[in-house]
Amino acid sequence: MRAPIALDAMGGDYGPEVAVRGAARVASEGIDLVLVGDTAQLKPLVADLDLDLPIVHASEIIGMTDDPARILREKKDASVLVAAKLVASGDVGGFVSTGSTGASMAAAAFVIGRLKGVARPGVASLFPHGPILLDAGANIQVRPEHLVQFAIMGSALAQTHRGLVAPRVGLLNIGGEDSKGRDLEKEALALLRKVGGINFIGNVEGTDLIGDRVDVFVTDGFTGNVVLKTAEAVSRLIFELVSKTIVEMGIRDVEQVQGGLGQLANRLAVDENGGAPLLGIKGVVVVAHGSSNEAAIASACRLAAEGVEHDLPGTIEAGLARMGNSTS
Repeated sequence: MRAPIALDAMGGDYGPEVAVRGAARVASEGIDLVLVGDTAQLKPLVADLDLDLPIVHASEIIGMTDDPARILREKKDASVLVAAKLVASGDVGGFVSTGSTGASMAAAAFVIGRLKGVARPGVASLFPHGPILLDAGANIQVRPEHLVQFAIMGSALAQTHRGLVAPRVGLLNIGGEDSKGRDLEKEALALLRKVGGINFIGNVEGTDLIGDRVDVFVTDGFTGNVVLKTAEAVSRLIFELVSKTIVEMGIRDVEQVQGGLGQLANRLAVDENGGAPLLGIKGVVVVAHGSSNEAAIASACRLAAEGVEHDLPGTIEAGLARMGNSTS
């Protein structure tokens, strides 16, 4: 029987109402959820939707501007902290939060704990058209061995979520040649070629984000976050330009075209497609965007449930063990 997922229902921009509606979507699909938050607020929302979902009370909320490390010490009953404790105790297999990314990461690292051998947990971004980017912003400064661990963790995610047998892993660089890049990329390239158990294809470039050459892009958190935010901006720009062109062309069936463009916009919205898994933790953790709507929250819960069902932490741990054997 698959372990349930804890949903921090208090952290999003739109309040617990949207979180509960998102929970209702996946509950109808057979995914077991536990809502975490203020019982007084959550009970009426659950009753209105005629849901049978357990609620674990949490009396405090961590705001987006709060310092995660300090607030976690001061707000012992914060919803994200209570959710992390449920994972650590084994009552649930993972948690999803739309609250502060920093707070979610701190709760995961300090309460649930890192997998054996993980130096730096990483945040993965799943692009709507397939590729996975890791790290997407958690680790600004890294060492070559950290990039090797990101490659292993990203490969495990591609296996469990994308269903790929041998995901193609590429090191994001400014060129394909071995001589390209900083010392970081050059040293990581040499290490990655020694690691068994992953399908490493060498250096890749930003242009490879479009196409079917790479399944997992590995880079440091600074570069990864810039790539992610640029991709989001470009997708919005494309949508705006296409919309403007349609209007200028005087196409008659504007409503139908706008409906189709709306579907396209949803597919291109990187931050609204299931959240970002935090990899390298003993449980499954998915950090959803603060502005997530109910569809995005439901998608994040599905992603977490898949990680639990396919034992994503165990797959990562096995890969890290192979890394130690390959580089020792």
